[in-house]
Amino acid sequence: MVRFGIVGTGRISDWVLKGAAQDSRIKVTAVCSRTVEAAEAFVQRNTLAAGATIYTSVEEMVADPQVDAVYIGTPNQTHCEYTITALNAGKHVLCEKPLAINAEEGRRMVEAARRSGCLLMEAMISTLNPNFTEAVARMNEIAPVRNYSSYFCQYSSKYEALKRGEVATAFKPGTAGALRDVGVYTLYPLVALFGRPATVTAKIAKVSTPDGDTDVYGTAHLGYDEMDATLTWSKAYDSFQPTEIAGENGNLILDEIHIARKAEIIPHAAPTSGQGPKPGRTIINEGLPLNEYYYEFKEFADLIEAGKTESDSNSLDTSLAVLEIIDKIL
Repeated sequence: MVRFGIVGTGRISDWVLKGAAQDSRIKVTAVCSRTVEAAEAFVQRNTLAAGATIYTSVEEMVADPQVDAVYIGTPNQTHCEYTITALNAGKHVLCEKPLAINAEEGRRMVEAARRSGCLLMEAMISTLNPNFTEAVARMNEIAPVRNYSSYFCQYSSKYEALKRGEVATAFKPGTAGALRDVGVYTLYPLVALFGRPATVTAKIAKVSTPDGDTDVYGTAHLGYDEMDATLTWSKAYDSFQPTEIAGENGNLILDEIHIARKAEIIPHAAPTSGQGPKPGRTIINEGLPLNEYYYEFKEFADLIEAGKTESDSNSLDTSLAVLEIIDKIL
């Protein structure tokens, strides 16, 4: 059993507990929020947290011997401080994406994890999704890969408010914005699969606020020795384009990169000068048998049971490389 303390009682923590509840090894023994009232309301609406001890101090919560691990679902600018506090107290940490607001903070978190001997993992659901992993397992069939293109464009109801000068947490300059919120879903799998790119160029759109500029959409081009990648993200408009990995011998298609519910492979057609039949699509996997957030808790609990301090799928090196690229783009 892994006894969790939950830091943050906002919407994302509600979402992830639905997945955590599907793993019988997970128990929530503590909840930390800015106010007792918010923590009590969270416990009331999440049955997995029934009976949890309530805290308003992270330091006090991580001193609780009934807590083995901490999930951090608070705004990005708090990830570094709360993660290091938990690690220094000997607690494993599952930290919401992005791991930190920049690479410098990320490196401090990784160093703290390695000093402590505790597990630290970024809660990136894309790379743990079984439709993604089953598609990747067949990447050799389309190799060599020449292009990766990924989209996550989702209009935010807070965008209109932003244009009126009302800045929500998701658009807070310097700590949030579209790239850190949704663009990271397109970037993380790329780096997990192909490593650090040789070149990064990007064009982003920003909105000015009294506290500085914040990005609302953008496109990035990343170059590798023998392939390239294009990423498009937005909180100002929608797009329904899939994510595609294109190889000389075929293509892999994921309907959505953040929560892939369908994965397909299209074999390379025989040369016909464009006049022959189109190659057929084969569904690799479709649907998710369990809640999309279940898979990150399963990975985390598996690692603890195995005595491991790092995930192969969501490695700390990948998390740091992603933060370095975000720093370059922004």
